[in-house]
Amino acid sequence: MNGVTYMGDQAKWLDQAVKRVRQFAYTPRPQQASPRPMIGLALGGGFARGIAHVGVLRVFEENHIPIDYLAGTSVGSLIAAAYAGGSTLEEMERVAQSTRFKDFAEWTISWQGLASDSRLQRYLGQLTPVRRFENLRIPLAIVATDMLKAESVYFTSGEIGPALCASCAYPGLFRPVERDGRMLVDGFLTAPVPAHAVRQMGADFVIAVNLSGMTLDERPTNFFEIISRSFSILLRSSEPAWRPLADLVIEPEVEQFRWDDFARTPDLIASGERAAREALPQILAALESGQPASASQPEITEP
Repeated sequence: MNGVTYMGDQAKWLDQAVKRVRQFAYTPRPQQASPRPMIGLALGGGFARGIAHVGVLRVFEENHIPIDYLAGTSVGSLIAAAYAGGSTLEEMERVAQSTRFKDFAEWTISWQGLASDSRLQRYLGQLTPVRRFENLRIPLAIVATDMLKAESVYFTSGEIGPALCASCAYPGLFRPVERDGRMLVDGFLTAPVPAHAVRQMGADFVIAVNLSGMTLDERPTNFFEIISRSFSILLRSSEPAWRPLADLVIEPEVEQFRWDDFARTPDLIASGERAAREALPQILAALESGQPASASQPEITEP
């Protein structure tokens, strides 16, 4: 009798065990959250208009949007270097509002340009004490143009100062930067917005900030504005190679600002904030989906 009871208990236990195994096998398991895509932010050039980048960064901070990679061209490289070096947005706004052309450039006599960049590295020092790429809190690429080979040059290691000077060397205004046999000028000639740089660094989702707006009916009043207008027309008439490499393009309305409108810093920052807020739904959707975008990109060539 005891043996029959024992066998009956064993059979019941075995039947329950089989049911539990089946339940485990056929019950849908909760899916693990997909890892978020790595975000790359590419900041374009635009002289004083570059202050709009501060507004974009402010919206990113307020909404806890991570930035895994940064790249900058011209003034975009200055903003990116300062931010990656730990400068607060409040400090960047304060410095920008008091900035004048003489703070980062010095008029000179040279067949290569009208001004030298001798003060630019000191200007960066007002924003961050970091001097080398390796010590930045966010990986950074600074883009310049090799005039001899007509190609982009990417700086991601070593000293930041020389790379910054090369990226900001606007042709005709600043003298080119000579480095390792290269004659380097402003990165906007080959990479107005360095979307390909952050893509190559490892970004899955690339956000590009473009400041190339131009007021068509505004009459140039000086030598620099004529050069600037000429380059702007040239860029507008050609299809930007960087756009297909960007998953999202933020374009603050900066057409009404002049190249040296540093005194209008609050308005420029507000323009960047408005444009970034309009793009927020797409950015948050990309982070929540966890699906990286895919795009081909050229290889980065270090100097």
